Amino acid sequence: QVQLVESGGGLVQPGGSLTLSCEAFGTVLSLMGWYRQAPGNGRELVATITRGGSTFYIRSVEGRFTVSRDNNKNMIYLQLNNLKPEDTAVYYCYAMRLGVDYFGHGTQVTVSS
Repeated sequence: QVQLVESGGGLVQPGGSLTLSCEAFGTVLSLMGWYRQAPGNGRELVATITRGGSTFYIRSVEGRFTVSRDNNKNMIYLQLNNLKPEDTAVYYCYAMRLGVDYFGHGTQVTVSS
């Protein structure tokens, strides 16, 4: 069983920054990442990172967001810089183990002036 717990969301002005954190409980995970869901939209992949540190970003966040992980602490992070109103969404921590996808409960990020 895998449990993912996010923290770090909040309200920020356009151009601002936030750091999201996620702690994984239960087992060692190879692929982890972040999804987000904006109001009225489906859940979309934002970024992933392997246990070895290989990363992937969707085009709309590349150069602004940075995903990282601490394998010793079983933690994953998402640094969000130069935030835009269209980044407003609930952000979900994600992990895959043995072909099964797991998600946390989500943390709200609101970008507004």
